[in-house]
Amino acid sequence: MTSTDKPIEAKRYIVRGRVQGVGFRAWVAQAAPAHGLAGWVRNRRDGSVKALFVGPLDAVGTMIEACHQGPLAARVTAVETTDAVVSDLDLRHSGQRFSVLPTA
Repeated sequence: MTSTDKPIEAKRYIVRGRVQGVGFRAWVAQAAPAHGLAGWVRNRRDGSVKALFVGPLDAVGTMIEACHQGPLAARVTAVETTDAVVSDLDLRHSGQRFSVLPTA
């Protein structure tokens, strides 16, 4: 690894609270690529939001921390983070670095 290489991390997260109907997915879809991350975000039928972030370790950490706050109208009560695998990226829409997926 050279000094310009950064460790890559893949994390899934579930955000709970008032996170649907407040622009949370759109906020994630804009913020994650701005941090150099690939992945996806989707609403879940239980009212939570689930996402996958893949990218440099520091950028994934920064994005997960930002999700504790979310957009202005959100009220986050919990963020659950689990390890993921890069193959989880296969859920993205073809040709997209970061996708907003249908509710699951």
